[in-house]
Amino acid sequence: MFSRANDREELPDGHRLRFASARDMLTMIASTVEAERECCRFLRFQIIVEPNGGPIWLELTGPSGTREFVSGLLES
Repeated sequence: MFSRANDREELPDGHRLRFASARDMLTMIASTVEAERECCRFLRFQIIVEPNGGPIWLELTGPSGTREFVSGLLES
């Protein structure tokens, strides 16, 4: 899923990913969040769906060290 992100931004406590509003994208993001909640209980997930077919944003944030952890996931 991370490879389908159109843009990535570093946040002080994590990352923000932007996805196109493709038909299956929101379902894919929600499924990934559900799986990651089990293994990475320290992560906070926020999904933002922009109006009028705009992009979908996924924010992954958490305690100190989260930005570096998520950077490792994005580079895999």
